[in-house]
Amino acid sequence: MSLVRRSLPGWRPVYTGEKPRQCTQCSKSFASISTLKRHLSVHSGEKPPISCSQCRKSFAFKADLQRHLKVHSGEKPFSCSQCTKSFAYSSALQEHLRIHTGEKPFICSQCSKSFTQSSGLKAHLRVHTGEKPFSCFQCSKSFSQESRLRKHMKLHHGEKRFSCHKCTKSFSSSYSLIIHRIKHNQELSQATCNTYVAN
Repeated sequence: MSLVRRSLPGWRPVYTGEKPRQCTQCSKSFASISTLKRHLSVHSGEKPPISCSQCRKSFAFKADLQRHLKVHSGEKPFSCSQCTKSFAYSSALQEHLRIHTGEKPFICSQCSKSFTQSSGLKAHLRVHTGEKPFSCFQCSKSFSQESRLRKHMKLHHGEKRFSCHKCTKSFSSSYSLIIHRIKHNQELSQATCNTYVAN
């Protein structure tokens, strides 16, 4: 059977990590034609999507929903043999193992930079294309990476999630809070030194 499958035009082994089949509607990539076709039913509306009761994310198949539910349960049965990390999915473990092996199978065709994950290559390609798909809804500034948009939202729009427990000040980044805490510690040590000198 494996010889027959290998002779089929669309067949490619899944375990290589390569995902050459891309959805034309949302740009997600897949290792095989069958998984791409299964995914396409989400866009075509062939089957009514099944929604997660916890986050409302939709899936075309019950098996995909069951796989997704591990995100909410915290179940991580796949453990790395080289470090203490565990993963909900075997595919996530396989991607993680590349950190230990140094394998970077995803190579940019324009500059030869290589990546451990296809998502890293996909984000990198935006450097060459100039594509900036992540836009700020308040000022319309665009970014090539979602992480840069999140940083922009924190700094530019004043989201201050990091609060000092010694005073009422809040900061948009953990780094700013650390610098602030150092100032508190300097004030405390200076006060201690002044008390010591006064005695």
